[in-house]
Amino acid sequence: MTGKTIAVLGGGIGGFLAARRLRKELPSRDRVLLIERDREHAFQPSLPFVLSGRRDPAAIERPVAGIAKLGVDVVQADVTAIDISSQTVLAGGEKHDYDYLVIALGAQLDPEAMPGFEESAINVFTPDGAAIARDELRTLKGGRVAVVVSRLPYKCPAAPYEFAFIADALLRKTDARSRTSVDVYTPEPLPMPTTGPAIGHAVASMLAARKIGFHPNTQLQRIDPANRRLKFEDGSDAEYDLILGIPPHRAPDAVSSCDLAGPTGFVPVDKATLETTADGVYAIGDVASIGLADGKFLPKAGVFAHSQADVVASRIADELAGRSPSRVFDGSGSCFLELGNGKAGYAKGNFYGESGPEVRMRREGYHWHIGKVAFEEYWLRFRW
Repeated sequence: MTGKTIAVLGGGIGGFLAARRLRKELPSRDRVLLIERDREHAFQPSLPFVLSGRRDPAAIERPVAGIAKLGVDVVQADVTAIDISSQTVLAGGEKHDYDYLVIALGAQLDPEAMPGFEESAINVFTPDGAAIARDELRTLKGGRVAVVVSRLPYKCPAAPYEFAFIADALLRKTDARSRTSVDVYTPEPLPMPTTGPAIGHAVASMLAARKIGFHPNTQLQRIDPANRRLKFEDGSDAEYDLILGIPPHRAPDAVSSCDLAGPTGFVPVDKATLETTADGVYAIGDVASIGLADGKFLPKAGVFAHSQADVVASRIADELAGRSPSRVFDGSGSCFLELGNGKAGYAKGNFYGESGPEVRMRREGYHWHIGKVAFEEYWLRFRW
């Protein structure tokens, strides 16, 4: 029997896990191909640890090629085109055929899309950026720290608030907090709005308890580096001395230009099976677009990419084995919220509730921080 080729595009959390599980479940005659642009995979949930000084960038990175030892074929190249009609992918100037396709290319950071961002802000959504921000906060003697969400959507909904909490904690350690304001500016009406108003208000209260300013419904228009001012679409502005910036996100060009893309450039999928409108083609993680009962969209977060990767790999393996695929993604997810000083919060629930997400926040504590450290250890040491 002739083997099949399953191509996985993207070596982040979802793509890596999908390729790993496919290789484990499929017979050797079937080929699992992973195409990823970057040499190193950075574990995004650990960025707050880099900002806090608990980790250096190299400690949260692993070589993508490491999965080759499991029998996965790895091509290091940028995916530039996806042709559904011919079942080919163009990467690094070469065409790659597939029988099944898993698109896990994520959301692309696009700092140049916000005027003034590259000249003024520290991009804390990269390991090096988080390390630079850490060093700046350690030496800051006073002034105005702005945590700025440039535009919606963005991945990891808790991240901007984690960065604000950690900035507050670092400044208190150096006794600079009394001379430094910390403010969060976001287009969102509440923190982590998809989780519901109860959690949003709870996180807003945590910010207020630490005297961190929260400025909702504030859409950044541009940054004026010459005058050190944030300019917002409603005509208001704010001064800054240090910006911890979340850059605009967009769908990768190869995705937004293919036949599967929706109005936002991301890929609409079946909420249970992760199937796209093309036979044998799936999209998972940040690149997928899943509408919820309340009209919002499933957040772009690694916890969902993790679960979705297992579902898609299982369904492909079942189909190739002649079994009826049965596993589905049920919308369950959880999230740690780092608060600094060794404490964290934790939220968990079902985002597929009939009237909207049903998520509950647990009481903050040291045990949740220990739990996140343990999860990071599990991922970087045993899953990779």
